[in-house]
Amino acid sequence: MPPHPAENIHFTVSPGLPVSKLESLPTAAAAIPDNRGANLYRADPDYARLLALYLPEKLFTHLGPHFDRLGQLAGGRLDELASTADKNPPELVHRTRTGLDQQHVEKHPAYVEMERMAFGDYGLAALSHRGGVLGWPEPMPPAAKYALTYLFVQAEFGLCCPVSMTDSLTRTLRKFGAPELVARYVPALTSQDLDQLFQGAMFMTEQGAGSDVGATATRATRDADGTWRLHGDKWFCSNAGAELAMVLARPDGGPEGLRGVALFLLPKTGSDGMPNRYRIVRLKDKLGTRDMASGEIKLEGAEAFPVGALDRGFTQMADMINNSRLSNGVRAAGMMRRALTEALFIARNRVAFGKRLIDLPLMQRQLAKMMVATEQARSMMFQTAAALEASDKGDAEAYRLLRILTPLIKFRACRDARKVTGDAMEVRGGGGYIEEWSDARLLRDAHLGSIWEGTSNIVALDVRRAVGREDALPALEKMLREKLAQSKMADKARATFTQALDRACALAREAQKAEGEPIARQSATALYHVTSAIGLAWEAGRIGSPRRLLLAQLVLKHRLSARDPLAADAADAPWLPELLSEQPMNAAPDSFALS
Repeated sequence: MPPHPAENIHFTVSPGLPVSKLESLPTAAAAIPDNRGANLYRADPDYARLLALYLPEKLFTHLGPHFDRLGQLAGGRLDELASTADKNPPELVHRTRTGLDQQHVEKHPAYVEMERMAFGDYGLAALSHRGGVLGWPEPMPPAAKYALTYLFVQAEFGLCCPVSMTDSLTRTLRKFGAPELVARYVPALTSQDLDQLFQGAMFMTEQGAGSDVGATATRATRDADGTWRLHGDKWFCSNAGAELAMVLARPDGGPEGLRGVALFLLPKTGSDGMPNRYRIVRLKDKLGTRDMASGEIKLEGAEAFPVGALDRGFTQMADMINNSRLSNGVRAAGMMRRALTEALFIARNRVAFGKRLIDLPLMQRQLAKMMVATEQARSMMFQTAAALEASDKGDAEAYRLLRILTPLIKFRACRDARKVTGDAMEVRGGGGYIEEWSDARLLRDAHLGSIWEGTSNIVALDVRRAVGREDALPALEKMLREKLAQSKMADKARATFTQALDRACALAREAQKAEGEPIARQSATALYHVTSAIGLAWEAGRIGSPRRLLLAQLVLKHRLSARDPLAADAADAPWLPELLSEQPMNAAPDSFALS
């Protein structure tokens, strides 16, 4: 096997001190380890090697310094800004100082500085659509965009919603919009100059039409001159002050249900140069993402432009929703990684009962469970990004693969993030419950992922729909069998992975039967676990990581196998210290998951 591109990458991880040094420090400093200022890229031992696996070699080499700088920002300045912005939410200003009735959303300077980093410095909303971002001459593949977002979101989740929606709106507009709309708006949507930038949003949710899009009541009427105008109320609109929004509305005279819903592009400023005819009624007081403006919007004859066929509105909007769902999964993966990084740092550097926390058996098991879920999500992120890239190049089988991977990562990773961030808070103890640390913000933000762009029930049903209506399961099964064949493991271990795949696929087919809806969640969970386990095992062989092979085996043992809750089982205990160590593992136990 040729040398791996990341073979010579060596980072010093987790800037913790040994116990001997800790004991010589003042009591408070020793008792409360503080990871602020750590480089979150370097603190993640597998990340550079995974990037070298999933990115083209030249692009990985080019982006290396940018990843390193963003990792430093995420652990330092960006984290400070996120904390400040979270405590200073935006305000809705209804009039100008001279009394003009012109609304705007007033953002805290800390949030604006983060916007400059995300939209400006790193061009996260632009780099998939044009060359020139970060000095790279061509549009970058999805894996690069999500890899950068994965780092950024470890400090700031809320702003990543406007970034994702701007990117997704641009994608949908380019795919379905009229050429004149694309020419008019895409340059502003992909600008890195905040004074020229148009941010994007998606105004879909109504009080009587959340996940039930067919119940959309917002009306679209047409003037004699052909101008379309929107009337109605949208109840949950994130990035409410955006310059452009995709909106679902029902043209007068159209049929009931989804076939009667059309997609429109709503500009903040009308063709006459005046504010468009809609207003923000109020901003939402939310549990998380407090620094990003979500609001209720009343459409009062607002000018809008149809995007694509009028009777295909939801199908076209689904493209934007699915892109946003994938982004949600990526953000959940990033938040889990930040939570795990913090928990490992604390466990390695805090002493209780005369021992480091990481040397205590119960803490080892807790950290290992967090690591398994975190690495599952990261593997799913890269697999889905690869499918997206191939699908966008016209690969029909890759489209079917993307069609099932996207709801899978949205369904399970977003739910896992709620648990992982909660467990990380517990590792820090009482300090984790205090808003001075990142834990509370991560926990609050994590709860949104399983609601945005479809609750977990809705997304589990979408997995079922992808299998039943779009024949996505054969594409997934083919990809996973190919990865198994390429994985480096003992025959007995490979047979166990194959058996798990066979059973998960059988359950997915069972869920397609008329009475199969009640097992849709169980089926989606099984597919997620087996897909991520095989992905981890494949990555392990490609980058030479026994740790990832052990993680794959742990997925099978602890997330896919039935276990007796009253049976004593500590078979994995001998491996936990090495799994959680800062040092590379020497070997993974081939028969570990089979014992």
